[in-house]
This record gives sequence, C-alpha cells and structure tokens, in this order.
Amino acid sequence: MSLKPLISSLALVFLLAARLAAAQSLPPAVELALKRAHVPLSAVSAYVQGVDEARPLLAHNAAMAMNPASTMKLLTTYAALELLGPTYTWKTEAYAAGKLAGDTLQGDLILKGYGDPKLTLEDFWLLLRKLRALGLRDIRGDLVEDRGYFEPAAHDPAQFDDEPLRAYNVGSDALLLNFKVVRFQFVPDADTNIVTVIAEPRPASLAFAAAVRATGGACGDWRAAIKADFEDKGATAKARFAGSMPAACGERYWNASLLAQPDYVYGVFKQLWEELGGSITGGWKDGPVPAGAKLLATGESESNAELVRGINKFSNNVMARQLYLTLGAELLGLPGNSARSAEVVRAWLAQKRLDFPELVLENGSGLSREARISAEHMGALLLDAWRSAVMPELMSSLPLVAQDGTMRRRLRSESIAGQAHIKTGSLADARTLAGYVLDKRGRRRVVVLFINHDNAAATRPAQDALLEWVYEGGKLQRN
Repeated sequence: MSLKPLISSLALVFLLAARLAAAQSLPPAVELALKRAHVPLSAVSAYVQGVDEARPLLAHNAAMAMNPASTMKLLTTYAALELLGPTYTWKTEAYAAGKLAGDTLQGDLILKGYGDPKLTLEDFWLLLRKLRALGLRDIRGDLVEDRGYFEPAAHDPAQFDDEPLRAYNVGSDALLLNFKVVRFQFVPDADTNIVTVIAEPRPASLAFAAAVRATGGACGDWRAAIKADFEDKGATAKARFAGSMPAACGERYWNASLLAQPDYVYGVFKQLWEELGGSITGGWKDGPVPAGAKLLATGESESNAELVRGINKFSNNVMARQLYLTLGAELLGLPGNSARSAEVVRAWLAQKRLDFPELVLENGSGLSREARISAEHMGALLLDAWRSAVMPELMSSLPLVAQDGTMRRRLRSESIAGQAHIKTGSLADARTLAGYVLDKRGRRRVVVLFINHDNAAATRPAQDALLEWVYEGGKLQRN
C-alpha cells in the first residue's frame, strides 16, 4: 500500500489545522499591547472579514457573547434606517384647547411629542415663535404635555454609574427637550478678573448664582478650582458656582441635567414664551390632546439619516434610546416601549436570516450592563449592512479615523488616517470598536474588537494596533 495518499491526507489536515489556528490568533502587536495592559486574551473577542470574502480573515473568541458598549448603536441605527427610512422625521405639535379670542387663548395649550431624538432649544424656540407669529400671546390656562407616544417608565438617572446630573443618563421621553440639559457657559474677562456664568436655558424653577474669578496662568484643568453645588428636587433646582478659572481658557461649558422632564419643559417654555412677549397664567399637567383641540403649529425634526449621523459620530446615548423606542411605537403601535422595540429588531433580523441567539437588547444605546452580542454577529451585521440600500447613510454616520467624531484624535499620524469608519464604545470595564477599514490595497474589511475587562481602559494601543494591522493587509506572522 502506498503511503503517499496517507501523507497527503495528513498534510491537508495539518494545513487546515494551521489555518484554523492562525484564524483564531491575534496579530503580535495586538497581543503585546494587551499583555502590557494586563488584559488576558480570554477577555478579548475579535472578528475581521472582507466585504467580498466568504470567510473571516481573523476570528478570536468570535462566538463569545460580549458587552458591545456603544457599538450596539450600530444595530439600532441600521434597523432604524431600513425600517423607518432615511427620510423619516419626527413631529412636535402645538394645540389649543379652549376659545381663541384675538391674541388670547381662554384655555390650555397642549404640546404633543412624538419622541424627537433632537428637539433642541433652537427648534423649540422656532415652534413658539411660529405660535406668536400666528397671533397667540396670552394663555389663560395650563401647558398640557402629551407624552403618550412612549410608555411612561420609571427612570433613575443615578442607577447606571451614580452620576445623575450627566447628560448621557437622561431618560427617554416623548417630549424630550434639549436633552433636558442646562448648559452653563463660563466667560472669563482678564481685564476685570471676572468670570461671567450664563445658564442656557434658564427655567423659572432654576435658582442660579455664580461668583467665579478669572486668574492668570495656563488653562490646564479649568474645573479644578471651581466649586459647583447642584440641588435637584425635580420640580425645583439650584446651581451655584464659586472659585476661579484661568482667563487663558477662554469660553468653557459645563452641562448638567436638572429638573424632572415635565418641569423642565414647562420652565423652558415659560422662559422662551415670555421672552417672545407672551404670558401664561397656569402651570403644567400631563394629558392627551383632547377631542376638539385645534392644531396650531407643527415643528419637524431633521431627517432620520441626519440624526443617525449625530448618534454614531458622537455616540449620543439619549438620541439612540429615543430612536430605539420610536421603532416600537411606529411599527407595533402605541405606546412605544423597550419590549416592543426589541420585538421589532428581532423580527427584522429574522427576516434577514440573521440568527443572533446570544443577543441581549436593553435600551438600544449600549449604555448598559446587560447588553450582549458576539463579535462574529456584529461582523455579520456590518457585512449585511454593506449590501443594504442604506449603506451610504450608515457608513457616513460612523466616525472617520483621525478626522471627526469620537475618532478625531486617534491615529492622526498613521497611514490609516481617513481610511476607516469606526464606531467606538466605552464603559468602565469595556472598550469596543466596530466598523469598516479600507486597506492600503483598496480592499474594504469589516473589523470588530470587544474587550471586556477591568483594565479595558488601558487597551487603546491594542485597538489601534488592530486597525493598523487590518489597514496594512492583515497578515499574521508567527516565529
């Protein structure tokens, strides 16, 4: 019996085994950076595949369920672009309930929200200005807030990381205004040694005081010498600033989420309405638009594609949650809630024959301890998106390496600069990235890297090394 067939078979087995082993390895530069960060390979999941290739170039722990952090926004935004369409917009309506006589409304003004992810202060001012232009001035009743497009849900802004004043911890709301944030602007004057502090907006129920001096020296950590005291009781809030800051810093900003959602809306409405020359005698209350109410004016958001760009470029958690809830409200009926949105997303994935059994959806933003997906399936999602009609909108929403969004300061001196669209994610114990790299030979590749470990914050060199490896051609070399 000839030994040649047996030798050939064994050689083929060893070759396949070697290829499989290589596919499960990480590039040496990545492994070295992880070692220096004291992160074991068991806490890392990676997946790389060309958009025109049938097999992955690299797959390390790729089937393992991981916390994707903010890269979960890719699933939410891709689903929203396909299911709602890139041109979908959100409305905010103003109704009159009562008798209109001249410039006076003898009754309530109702604001109905439809979950606009980005109803800014400027957009709200334009809506109120439209009401004034129509002749309305005096409201002899209450401001009614119709927030029924989303299901009311208890929200503790301190639950995630004990930072209740941070803007990213703001809860979803059908009538979310200006991300429920007050922006404090610090304007130093070197000549007078005074720092003027401006609150914008400044709701009537916000008590505000500041006594900050302008000093010499370099800017550095400009907040270090400022003492900030915030007191938030929901219906009322206080903000006080004292101390000093270097005049060399120029204008700086400090954002804080203050007041309960409906109190914030009423306070901002009252401020802007009075600045426009109007008046309102009542307070606020929740409730639906009553039968017979007259539609006075409608505000309209930017398009879905434009909002998705803001969500992914700057990793806006609040906007992502609003978008996620809109999926359930729009496609399964009111009111929108997380369960309905999860049902919509899973049905959409099933229709695409994308089976992600490990997927755990919580709020669509990735600001979650519970969210899970594997690197392999995040890669499969991006490969599917590459073939989608909304691919241009999704890709252009991702940060461009070294140029904008959350990637603007990374890899600026490397050849990959401007050649990759990458969404990043970060939690205290997670650092992640996912997106597309155009390598130096013109091949587009999907890249996913999930790191879940207490030392994840120290792994930026490993992340950058993987991106550079993919850009350079993705060849694994072992001694």
